[in-house]
Amino acid sequence: MSLSFKSRMEASAKKSGSNIVLALDLFHDDRKTLFENAMKIIEMTHQHICAVKINRQLVLPLGLWGGVKKILESTQDLQLPAIMDCKINDVGYTNLAIAKQYFEAGFDAVTASPFVGWEDGLQPVFEISRKMNRGVIILVYMSHKGAWEGYGQNVYDPVKKQARPQYALFAEKALLWKAEGAVVGATYPEKISEVHKILGEAVPIYSPGVGAQGGDMEAALKSGARYLIVGRSITHAPEPDKAAKAIWEASRTFLNV
Repeated sequence: MSLSFKSRMEASAKKSGSNIVLALDLFHDDRKTLFENAMKIIEMTHQHICAVKINRQLVLPLGLWGGVKKILESTQDLQLPAIMDCKINDVGYTNLAIAKQYFEAGFDAVTASPFVGWEDGLQPVFEISRKMNRGVIILVYMSHKGAWEGYGQNVYDPVKKQARPQYALFAEKALLWKAEGAVVGATYPEKISEVHKILGEAVPIYSPGVGAQGGDMEAALKSGARYLIVGRSITHAPEPDKAAKAIWEASRTFLNV
């Protein structure tokens, strides 16, 4: 694992010809069925995706070192980077412990909230990620309808001495901290465009919310998104393989990978 997470993502996108990150956010009351569904969907869709994102919907019922570890072994066999969408958001001591567990289990990157700041916040996460050659993806603007209440509020910027959008400051932190990714919802293409102007090509934008949440693929990609995070449009489809292929084909129209 000599390449950086950012480089591994680029290599996977090039190999697969895809910029789709499969959000494996599944629910099922029966743990065995949940595990089997997750494994089946990966097997059915892996040719049309470049990475897999897992949330706590799988970690809580299946266990990090149980079912999720087996899922990670499958993604590793398929040479697909795996992102843990844990949204790290605590004090540094706890953040370090969280990141270390996920990295040791086999995740290539974690997501983290910049609200906790750097010192005694996310600094330990970035330090261990670099030590273990993993990545940190910063939440800049989430995809849900209430995102404006936190990420969209205007706050005082002590450097520029003026009120600015919270997400703009978060984008600047992603750049300053040398994050290997930034999340901006596909449901807000105008925010993607603003953030892309700050990040340029230094920090790739990951955009969730395509499909089920109403995000438009073309608008997101043309605004500067590099990777599309797609979940329910694939995982809830009667035939996930065909759904993944259709989204893959459509994305190639707007973005060369």
